[in-house]
Amino acid sequence: MFIEQPNSQNLPEAIFQKLRSLLVEGKIAPGSKLNERELAESLHVSRTPIREAIRRLAAEGLVELITNRGAIALQLSLEDVVHTFDVIAQLEGFSGELAANNICDAALSELEALQYEMMASYARRDLSSYYKLNLRIHHLINQAANNPILSRLFSQVNARIEALRFRSNQDGVKWEKAVEEHQEMLDALKTHDSARMRKIMIQHVQNKRDVVVQLLTSETLSETTSS
Repeated sequence: MFIEQPNSQNLPEAIFQKLRSLLVEGKIAPGSKLNERELAESLHVSRTPIREAIRRLAAEGLVELITNRGAIALQLSLEDVVHTFDVIAQLEGFSGELAANNICDAALSELEALQYEMMASYARRDLSSYYKLNLRIHHLINQAANNPILSRLFSQVNARIEALRFRSNQDGVKWEKAVEEHQEMLDALKTHDSARMRKIMIQHVQNKRDVVVQLLTSETLSETTSS
């Protein structure tokens, strides 16, 4: 596996972000082992920053450290996926409701700028860039809720399904729908409509859940048929 070498003065952080992107974008498949030696060779670094990055990824929930097997990219059962999305839907709904009540003009301006950048990525069909901007928007809404406990819970639970949220936009029609929902979020925040914002956020996550369940079910059927 060839991986472009990160270019950063802060090498441990660059390695962490690179491995994180590979996991979220599915370039390291769920259930795959993270081989420290191979990753170190691909990135032209020692195994020390690789080991540190893997520990951080395990703390985030993107990697499982299994005795006698090492570091394995998180692989969720379909039931785990549904349960996790259902929890995230409620967390995002509550977060959106609080954000609509508490958001300041500076945060709204930042969200508008991110939305503009995200739309440009969507127009280019640059899914990687789009997703990173999308994640920043969701985190900013979460911060605007001004509830540190909620923010911590959101980050912990969301990490488990980031790779699946990324894949949910690979369907063109569903991706377009997600973009429309983001504009609705921004409109609700501008008018401080907390009830509408909660509803949009919950529906947004539930739509993603349905896309992911359909995708995983289709893949399971395909594997069963071919075997």
